[in-house]
Amino acid sequence: MDLGISGRGALVAASSGGLGLATAQALAGAGCRVVLSGRDEGRLRTAAESVPGATTIVGDVSDTDGATRLVDEARAALGAIDILVTNAGGPPAGNFASTPLEAYHAALDLNLLSVVAMCKAAVPEMQQRRWGRVIAITSIAVKQPIAHLILSNTARAGATGFLKTLALEVAADGVTVNSILPGLHKTDRLRQLYGDTLDTAERATPTRSFGDPGDFGRVAAFLCSEHARFITGVALQVDGGAYLGLL
Repeated sequence: MDLGISGRGALVAASSGGLGLATAQALAGAGCRVVLSGRDEGRLRTAAESVPGATTIVGDVSDTDGATRLVDEARAALGAIDILVTNAGGPPAGNFASTPLEAYHAALDLNLLSVVAMCKAAVPEMQQRRWGRVIAITSIAVKQPIAHLILSNTARAGATGFLKTLALEVAADGVTVNSILPGLHKTDRLRQLYGDTLDTAERATPTRSFGDPGDFGRVAAFLCSEHARFITGVALQVDGGAYLGLL
C-alpha cells in the first residue's frame, strides 16, 4: 500500500534500537527521509545500516534542553519535520515503597516533558504548513498499569493526557496527534525487565508470543499516512490482546 508520505521528513527519537528503530525502518520503507537519534554513536551507525538514506544525530531526550536541541538539529538536516515520533527509554523499575520521591523528577523529564518539549519545537511549523503527524510511543501501562513500573506508569499517563489535549487543539490545522501503546515486544528493554523469567512472560500473553517490532513499526507508519488523516487523539494499544478493559 502506498502510504502517500514519500519524501516527507521524519524524526524518530530514541531510534537506535527497539520499537523506535522499527518505526524508522517502516517510515523509510514508505519513502520518508528519516533522522535516527540516540545517545550511543556506535549503535546509531549500526542502526542506520538498516534504514536507507537515514541521517543520524547523537542526542539525549532525558531533559527538555536535549529534546528541543534534537528537533532543531533534525530540522536543519531535513529542511522541515513533517513527522515527529517521540520516544524514550523507560525509567528504572520499582514500586511505591521502593521508589524515592526524587526519582519521579527524572522520570517525568524522560517520559513526559521530553514529549512536550519536542512537540513545542516541531508542531507550530506543522500548523503553519497545514500538515503534520505526531506519533508518541508510550506503553500499554497508560491503560493498564504494570506492576513494579510505577515511574513509567505515572509519567506516560501524563504524556497521554498532554497528547490528547494537543490533538484537539491542532486538528483543524491538518496535524494529527496519536499515541501507540505497545505491549510486550521482542526488544532489549523486555529482556532487561524480565531476565530469566522471559519465557514465562511470553507464555502468559494471550497470543503466547511476544510482538514483532516490525509489525509495530508498520502500524506507526500507517498512522503517519494520508489514509489516517481522520485518526487523531487516539491512544492505540498494540499488545496482542493483553489489555483487559472494554474501552
